[in-house]
Amino acid sequence: MEAPGLVVGSALRAAQPPPPPPLPRSPRGAADRLLIFSREPRPRLAPLTRCYCSREGKGNARSKPHREGSNSVRLNVKANNDQETYLADERHEGVDIWELFSEAQRNILHLNKQRLVAMEELKKLQDENKSLLQDIEVLETERQGFSIEIAESSRFSELLLRIDTMTISGMVGMTEASDLRKKVIDNRYMIHSVFSDIHHKQDTELLSELRLFLRKPAEKPLHVVHICSEMDPITSRGSLATYVTGLSSALQRKGNLVEVILPKYAGINEDVIHFLRKAEADYESYYGGCWHKNRIWTGISSGVSLTLIEPVQLSYFDRDMLRGYPDDFERFSYFSRASLDYIVKSGKQPDVLHVHNWETAIVGPLFWDIFAHQGLGNTRILLTCQDLTSQCLEVPNMLELCGLDPHKLHRPDRLQDNSETNLVNVLKGGIVYSNKVLLMSSTLPRDMAIQGLGHGLEATLTTHKEKVLVASHGLDGELWDPSKDIYLPQRYSPNDIEGKSFCRKTLKRRVGLHSGSSVVVGCICNGDSNTDGLREAVRVALHGGAQVIFMENKGPVMNSTVQALKEELKIRAIKYGSAPVQINFPSNGSRQTEWHDYPSTALSQYIISTYGDMSLSQALDGIKNNPSQWDWRIKDAMSKVLSWDAECYDLHWEAYSVIRKL
Repeated sequence: MEAPGLVVGSALRAAQPPPPPPLPRSPRGAADRLLIFSREPRPRLAPLTRCYCSREGKGNARSKPHREGSNSVRLNVKANNDQETYLADERHEGVDIWELFSEAQRNILHLNKQRLVAMEELKKLQDENKSLLQDIEVLETERQGFSIEIAESSRFSELLLRIDTMTISGMVGMTEASDLRKKVIDNRYMIHSVFSDIHHKQDTELLSELRLFLRKPAEKPLHVVHICSEMDPITSRGSLATYVTGLSSALQRKGNLVEVILPKYAGINEDVIHFLRKAEADYESYYGGCWHKNRIWTGISSGVSLTLIEPVQLSYFDRDMLRGYPDDFERFSYFSRASLDYIVKSGKQPDVLHVHNWETAIVGPLFWDIFAHQGLGNTRILLTCQDLTSQCLEVPNMLELCGLDPHKLHRPDRLQDNSETNLVNVLKGGIVYSNKVLLMSSTLPRDMAIQGLGHGLEATLTTHKEKVLVASHGLDGELWDPSKDIYLPQRYSPNDIEGKSFCRKTLKRRVGLHSGSSVVVGCICNGDSNTDGLREAVRVALHGGAQVIFMENKGPVMNSTVQALKEELKIRAIKYGSAPVQINFPSNGSRQTEWHDYPSTALSQYIISTYGDMSLSQALDGIKNNPSQWDWRIKDAMSKVLSWDAECYDLHWEAYSVIRKL
């Protein structure tokens, strides 16, 4: 609907006599001018019209006001074609131009108020839309979880029914059928991952798979307890949160028992915890020379059992942030000790205690010096290092707070820092006292990761190289998939890639880029990013005819998990059809590295073989000079299975299985 314009004198036009001839020019100077701004939309504007008013006296329509009588006003309009017309009779009573001007101002103010009200309503609608999208995401997640549960149950039931029909048809005898049923029932939670497309397979093919499954040695399910500082979506500040959730859910789907122990932060998201309840009994843990009471909260999140520890007497976790405080060592060493006290007093005997980064790395020394002799003799320790940049250095006497002996541990082969020898290094202690250490990297083989990601711990990692493994990150296959992503303006897949172009155009329109180049370079940076590298990337991109969009990560979390977030973003980029390209390339322009002699993950081998170690200029040249091959490369990468259930799970299962046998 068109916005109302301001109309002056139109209601008087029909009753007026023909206009008088123009009056002589007044020597008193130019006439007063009135500018009236129409609120009509810009594409419908009429030709510009000049407005003049005159009252009777010597002068014409362009002179000072020309007064006809006590209450008469003449309003002349000079059009662009220089034909003068009159909108009001000079003898009409009760009309005053200043009154009309005031009325026009009131109209404008009224329209502005209406505009503000409309903007507020629009903001409300946008907020409601955002809330609805979040609700849809939750419902979609719940629906997908329900669908997976139904699919797993259906496959288990169908497999048993197919064994029945094989028995009736005489394909298998009753004894073998009984053995097959028992094997299927005993491994119920593995059926969904072992057998696929049962409905479309012939009995002969399915029987062959069942017989192989029958001969396969039974693997005892693992009991894994994660002791960690965050878990998505309960409390999330970085890649560790998604890692814990993704890996725990994958382990649980394979029939293992997984539990997660977290601090009960003040800002925890309780809405995503099902059956959250406070335990009726408290328990005590040792710290700082005395015993402190702790409350226990239990629940379930992402299908995984959850325990939250809340100190009663200390306010270590009743704060706004997860970490970033001067007393972080006290906070997380208290939590680590309290977690071990809880495990012992609850009678748990897990196969693996999985600890993460420096925040819970102190569990390693605590376990072997104090708790291994309290009924946990068969438990082993696995440490995952998302990023080795944060290591936590402290004076040795601080170890006494959680019950450790600083004189015993402040040694070069234990917790003494490699550079600042007067301090102890908590993360180093975790590496030394763990049975296995996992470095998270999607591109680097083990030896390259030790040297490239060590950050001063290269000597320690080299000494313990035999227990160091490299694992690639995974993705939530339901959440990070362009064919299912509800936040995309149009979904797409390797087999139907048109939606990707639409998404790119939408992004460019939203950030105000013109519709020129079809190539967009997204630079993901943070406060510590190399400025010279970013400047060079922009120069190369613009020279190659591309457009550049900067995406910045802010906050202290990014600084503590830079490498981990880079790895996670790299995999997401591949899944969504973008090429992960480093910008801090050497000045000689050559970035090819021979890594084929180093053992590495299948994902790292694929990334290296597909994208090499290409520079931004090489990528732009490939898009320009060989677009068909580039499109094939992108689609092929998108089709790879990058979920937690794929290679990431296999690597972690290998690590768990090895340390369980130690």
